[in-house]
Amino acid sequence: MLAGFAEQAENRHYCRPVMDDSLSLDIKAGRHPVIETLMPAGEEYVPNDVFLDSKTQQIIILTGPNMAGKSALLRQTALIVLLAQTGSFVPAASARIGYFDKIFTRVGATDNISRGESTFMVEMLETAMILHNLSARSLVLLDEIGRGTSTYDGMSIARGIVEYIHEYGKGAKTLFATHYHELNDLEGVFPRVKNFHVTVKEVGKEVIFLRKIKEGGTAHSFGIHVARMAGMPAPVLESAERTLKALENSQALERIGALTPVKPHNTKEGRVEKDGSIQLSMFQLDDPLLESLRDRLKSLDLNNMTPLQAFDALRGMKDELGV
Repeated sequence: MLAGFAEQAENRHYCRPVMDDSLSLDIKAGRHPVIETLMPAGEEYVPNDVFLDSKTQQIIILTGPNMAGKSALLRQTALIVLLAQTGSFVPAASARIGYFDKIFTRVGATDNISRGESTFMVEMLETAMILHNLSARSLVLLDEIGRGTSTYDGMSIARGIVEYIHEYGKGAKTLFATHYHELNDLEGVFPRVKNFHVTVKEVGKEVIFLRKIKEGGTAHSFGIHVARMAGMPAPVLESAERTLKALENSQALERIGALTPVKPHNTKEGRVEKDGSIQLSMFQLDDPLLESLRDRLKSLDLNNMTPLQAFDALRGMKDELGV
């Protein structure tokens, strides 16, 4: 019976994984063992490579469009590791897998209303549990962490989680699927964080999902395209496209403004403190009236003034300002 299963596994492009004591995961042409059996006739599951270790590529930030296959990649990685741990064949061309003690997953959206826990609260509780129990032999799969709250809150939390796993996660191997493209800059900050994306091909307003991951991040989610595929009414799509274009244009202007070396006329003078904060100046030096008031304040001998003299000086400055 086992011999028959082994022959069947080989015929379906399964392999016997190599298990060792390393702290790495190296899967070549891995596939999802369930999804591939449900593919329509004539279609084949697109395999992908996954490599993670504790020294060079500990965390993968995986971006890409909705429905492109990010979640499937996370799940197939977990299933391949689990099958390998049980001694089974795995759906891959080859696999070299170090022993894992835990597989942590935070995927999907659930709530626990009976206990007063919202979807986002459940997400945070489960993620906190993961972060408190990491080890060097843990596999962590995080899917869209932070999407249950405001954009800035969610993105900040997601960024903090990646930083924590890198700095305090003891080398836990992590796949982090996200639409927060701003997280791509973490690759330049933390040496063991690498960016990957799921590729697509655009043909006019149509998008072809290639479902192949490549190195590098991406800044497109094609959410409106998915809404079109779902049959969303045309006025909704048209309004969404107008809004998206306006938001993208405003962000582009902000980026251009940030890179422009010319300082606006009304920019306040200040100095950068040791902690990185900016201490604004009380006065704009290009304003003659404020320069005059500054000079008057500097000339006052507060230690030798009576309260009445201080009051008269303050009243004079108020009259000069016209307030």
